Amino acid sequence: MHIQDIFAGHRTTFSFEFFPPATDAASEELFRNIASLQELQPSFVSVTYGAGGSTRDRTHDLVVRIQKETDLVAVSHLTCVCHELSEMTAILDRYAASGIKNILALAGDPPRTMPNYDRSKDAFKYADELVRFVRSRTNAPDPRGFGIGVAGFPEGHPGCPNRLQEMDHLKRKVDAGADYICTQLFFENRDFYDFRERCELAGIKVPILAGIMPIASKAGMVRMAQFALGARVPAKLMRAVSRCADDASVARVGTSWATEQCADLLHNGVRGIHFYTLNKSDATRQIYQNLGVADSAALRAS
Repeated sequence: MHIQDIFAGHRTTFSFEFFPPATDAASEELFRNIASLQELQPSFVSVTYGAGGSTRDRTHDLVVRIQKETDLVAVSHLTCVCHELSEMTAILDRYAASGIKNILALAGDPPRTMPNYDRSKDAFKYADELVRFVRSRTNAPDPRGFGIGVAGFPEGHPGCPNRLQEMDHLKRKVDAGADYICTQLFFENRDFYDFRERCELAGIKVPILAGIMPIASKAGMVRMAQFALGARVPAKLMRAVSRCADDASVARVGTSWATEQCADLLHNGVRGIHFYTLNKSDATRQIYQNLGVADSAALRAS
């Protein structure tokens, strides 16, 4: 299904994100988790993408397998980093041939194993250039072309401290052909509401999805801050986590915090919630239970 049809049919979307594991055994375990999450009836699921060739094939294989073996709509991430134009063309041709209709277009970061990577070799440096290229493809499985999502940063893009300039960059991505914005994770909803209002002021009218990632462990909280540069962990949440004696307690705190975020977002008319699952099903399933529903259809109805 094309992402435009999903937004037309779902007044509120609920989506899950996964990353391709490094081994076949882990891939099988992940696929079992993905299959079990079908019961929650997400609007779509997305699969992240490793730059520098680290997980490219695994991303493609996982997206295609989701498309063929489940009832889920799969969205594949694609980054500018480490790609010449011929590689970009081949990747999109491969997705088109596999029936993949939707792409999340990102600037991306060089792999940690390539700290001195020369970005001048890349076909595109910025996400708006990638969006424009994806939009120009004429062999997509849908006559409207690929459905395209882009990233947004409620607390500010880590590479752009000028918040006014940041909105100009985001507007360029949307004007280049993006169908929706999916935000980086955040822990304070007021940051999302401020971001949403600034998008409105900038004339950005596409759906904006709120990125939610429950904290699962103390070490995980540290990794989150590193993974999502610029994401701020509120002192109240840090204090609650510091009181926990073990990671099981941390996970309960993290899930409770994320549940409250989701309830408030729904109350304030969020267009969609995007769960960063870390390839697990437990926390996402628990949030649905905490909200008192069995699946996404029940959440939309409420």
